[in-house]
Amino acid sequence: MGCGNFFFTILITFSVALITYNLLISANAPLRQEFPGPSRSSSSISVDPIIKMPLDRSRGRDGSKMLFHTAVTASDSVYNTWQCRIMYYWFKKFKDGPNSDMGGFTRILHSGKPDKFMDEIPTFVAQPLPDGMDQGYIVLNRPWAFVQWLKQADIKEDYILMAEPDHIIVKPIPNLSRDGLGAAFPFFYIEPKKYEAVLRRFFPEENGPIINIDPIGNSPVIVGKESLKKIAPTWMNVSLAMKKDPEADKAFGWVLEMYAYGVASALHGVGNILYKDFMIQPPWDTEVGKKLIIHFTYGCDYNMKGELTYGKIGEWRFDKRSYGDTVPPRNLPLPPPGVPESVVTLVKMVNEATANIPNWSS
Repeated sequence: MGCGNFFFTILITFSVALITYNLLISANAPLRQEFPGPSRSSSSISVDPIIKMPLDRSRGRDGSKMLFHTAVTASDSVYNTWQCRIMYYWFKKFKDGPNSDMGGFTRILHSGKPDKFMDEIPTFVAQPLPDGMDQGYIVLNRPWAFVQWLKQADIKEDYILMAEPDHIIVKPIPNLSRDGLGAAFPFFYIEPKKYEAVLRRFFPEENGPIINIDPIGNSPVIVGKESLKKIAPTWMNVSLAMKKDPEADKAFGWVLEMYAYGVASALHGVGNILYKDFMIQPPWDTEVGKKLIIHFTYGCDYNMKGELTYGKIGEWRFDKRSYGDTVPPRNLPLPPPGVPESVVTLVKMVNEATANIPNWSS
């Protein structure tokens, strides 16, 4: 009991210190700090920043495998939980496949208490932000959960893949990170140049050109563990500071925390190789091809002719938001003929997972 109280006291002290730090920096914007980390210009790697990857990307200099640990943040909601169970099912299927550098797996549960799936999915229980701190934007718990996990957990691998519950792994994933650079998926709607005036409050000019902020979120990203330990507290503080800034909050909306990760990574001099083949997002991406992850964030609505009816509920549909309070049933109906391969693959993979996960309806 004494040990438990001591741990709790340390956790709260650390939390208060970080939150106090955030209040100070948000009240005195722009953020002007000295951050350690390798300079972007110091890397000896020579690649096109998008798509092209080094041929020996998944091997260390001594030829050894560079394993990464997959980490997924989640709440204990039904909605997050069924997605995590499917995600972990496919992680296990591909973990030991050809070219895989997939190591361990952790669900970082930021509800503050264990749930009934602790034995099914390797889980670390993180504390949520204090009441009201997220201002109704629950995603702010993600960086805070990573700070706790990185500080307290014994992570064997030297790299981390930050993933999300609505990711389905479709192939064994190699370590795409190299030479101090992370590997990340570029999002078309993350536009640092467009919002330079706002971002300069958090990324002052002395830190370099605005293009040093990569058009990424924190996920999917493969990054060195030691780099992420430096980035995560800054990511948390920048996220909270942005949320407190009315102009930044309005500009970035639901992707605010994604911008904050890009800023934090740039502040620490950790650049990213932008890898378009990291994932697809149906229904807009229609072929699986060489992609590694299916991200089912968008609803898929079609008529029975196989025509997309986006913005209008289709005669056939799969939308994760249809299952906010209950799990999807087993054996979902397949899409009608003419629907793209990406959507068909998604539904088939959901069906396989739910058919094989014990006690699916519980």
